Amino acid sequence: MAIVSSISRVGTYEPFELQVSRGQIAMHERFCPFGFNDTIGSSAETIWSVGGTYTFPSTATAVTVVSASANDDGSPAGTGAQTVTIEGLDSSYAEVSETVTMNGTSAVTTTQTFLRINRAYVATAGSTGSNVGAITIANTTPTTLASIAATAGIAEQCVYTVPAGYTAYITRYMLSSYNSTSGAGSTGQIWVKPYGGANQLATTVRIPGTGAFSCEADYPFPVTEKSDVDFRGVALAGSSNMSAQLQMVIIKNDSQT
Repeated sequence: MAIVSSISRVGTYEPFELQVSRGQIAMHERFCPFGFNDTIGSSAETIWSVGGTYTFPSTATAVTVVSASANDDGSPAGTGAQTVTIEGLDSSYAEVSETVTMNGTSAVTTTQTFLRINRAYVATAGSTGSNVGAITIANTTPTTLASIAATAGIAEQCVYTVPAGYTAYITRYMLSSYNSTSGAGSTGQIWVKPYGGANQLATTVRIPGTGAFSCEADYPFPVTEKSDVDFRGVALAGSSNMSAQLQMVIIKNDSQT
């Protein structure tokens, strides 16, 4: 897809995509979820660090945040993660966020309730610069909604839910896979579940053996408000480790009239 330039606030021409990233285009923002799954077999799994298929909750609840390491502590300050920020959606699919102070291997509970978690990351850390242990974020079921692998600093999960009043446009998707079985490959699948509807396969791509694939859409794929997006992988034989990324621009619906 060709890069289109438009005039910026300061009067110079810059790529439109750069202006969106800089926050110079009203009611537009970028979001690029990415994930990694180190062991995917013959059954489809979400490309995220936890493994298995991601579960999108039906009810908004407070969530707990806990680390596998006592060093991830904000009071007293530890050497690892001290605070963690969670960004997601509430029961009305409106955007909500909260930053919690870590308490090592003891769980802390948010005051906000979350129906979806779109992003979670270490906001502040001690001398190690990141989280020492794996950090798990779960609801009251309990179902894991996000996990920050040790030292990663951010949850690796290629899932997303569109906020109310917005439309997401998938402009590019990327997939890489390693399969040690001779002659085997992997398949990537992007699933979309519209609000109140059924899961739909939006696209699928096969990678033979070991390799990578990237697709830039000439016509970006629209995903309507409150829809869930889930990037999954399947090994055609043996097992694969797979990584994926979605590149999206999120546009407020009022700006499209």
